[in-house]
Amino acid sequence: MPIIHHHAPINCLVAVRGHPFDRTAFDAIFQSLDGISATMVDQPAAARLMNPDGMRGFDVLVLYDMPGLDFEAGEGAPAYLDPEPGVKEGFRALLEQGTGVVALHHALAGWPLWADYHDWLGGQFLYHPGKVRGQEMPDSGYRHEVTHSLSVVDPAHPVTAGLPASFTFTDELYLASVFEEDVTPLLRSDARFDDGAYWSADLAVRGHMHSAEGWSHPQGSNLVGWARDVLASRLVYLQPGDGPSVYDDPHYRQLVGNAIRWTAARPD
Repeated sequence: MPIIHHHAPINCLVAVRGHPFDRTAFDAIFQSLDGISATMVDQPAAARLMNPDGMRGFDVLVLYDMPGLDFEAGEGAPAYLDPEPGVKEGFRALLEQGTGVVALHHALAGWPLWADYHDWLGGQFLYHPGKVRGQEMPDSGYRHEVTHSLSVVDPAHPVTAGLPASFTFTDELYLASVFEEDVTPLLRSDARFDDGAYWSADLAVRGHMHSAEGWSHPQGSNLVGWARDVLASRLVYLQPGDGPSVYDDPHYRQLVGNAIRWTAARPD
């Protein structure tokens, strides 16, 4: 039976769940975008659709999810989980056929055991200390309600088209691994990206919210938005997007819309 979508030039499958969010406010982003229709699917069901058959009729996969983490695992949570059988092969097949991907905010923490996934995304947020590209790394940092200015690095890129040279968000920021050498920079932040300005993710999940006691992290990148070609697909990662104050911002909505439209078109 064919999948029936809203009548729009671009159809998106939006994968959600794994991190608390205001569903109605988040959905309003997509309702505001002309020519774009979004179907929201929760994990783990969304992962079972991330293959050419499951996404037949969809042009772009939007990731606002955090799969592969079990926060109810008891001591040592979140436990890291492997994808179900076939998910890795299905996702790679999507990229090989040219399906666009837009990853937002906490998607950078999803599937912590799947190295290729993070190579494709262009970075990784860690809840526990671990290896990133073979190098031992501490757990990542987070900080809520940071007011910072974002500067457009490449005003000629379609993802940043129509945006002012700089604009301000109040949002959660991450101190995490960014693979700058593999991506096209789009947005940089004037916020601090050192361990003196962030809390430890590992301490937070062990019950010590807003703590950095005994934690250190290498200096991080101020790159908060990037684009890249992955196999036959286009991919964009946008680090902003924690809650309604950003969801409602016209610059954020323009970014998301531009990213969806650009990734919907396959690389030459």
